[in-house]
Amino acid sequence: MKIAIILFFYMKRFGLIVISCILFFGCKIKEKPEFLGLNKIKVVNVDSQNITLSADALFKNPNDVGGILKTKGLKVFVNEKKVANIVSEEFDVPSKNEFTIPLVVSIATDSLVDKNNLGSLLGSLISQRLKVRYQGEINYKVLGFSSAYNIDEERIIKVKL
Repeated sequence: MKIAIILFFYMKRFGLIVISCILFFGCKIKEKPEFLGLNKIKVVNVDSQNITLSADALFKNPNDVGGILKTKGLKVFVNEKKVANIVSEEFDVPSKNEFTIPLVVSIATDSLVDKNNLGSLLGSLISQRLKVRYQGEINYKVLGFSSAYNIDEERIIKVKL
């Protein structure tokens, strides 16, 4: 009787190990998701106190498993002046799919004004265009492995006052 119980527990454990190996080795993890770029960088809202910018970070995941993406030290520059840091929650990466991560930041209008860039700001207001730059990292984690995407993209965007 004792031998049957011991044998049952070993078979159960062996079965769990076999199923875990099949699941682990059956799922393909070819490479980290591909960063395709920033899309739809635009001014969402402008008022006397804040300017809200949004952008979509576009990725493509060819793998059978997902993962997690999180921004790390992603900075926003307007007309060459650092005005904000983007901090986001962790984002679940879907498997075998294209997906976007929304990057939304609210910038205080008084942070755009200083004596060094006043001319640049006035020129932007007259032309209704801002030079916006996103710079920093987005980190990817899956099954204990991690890697980083270096982001450094700049666009001229139109501002509707």
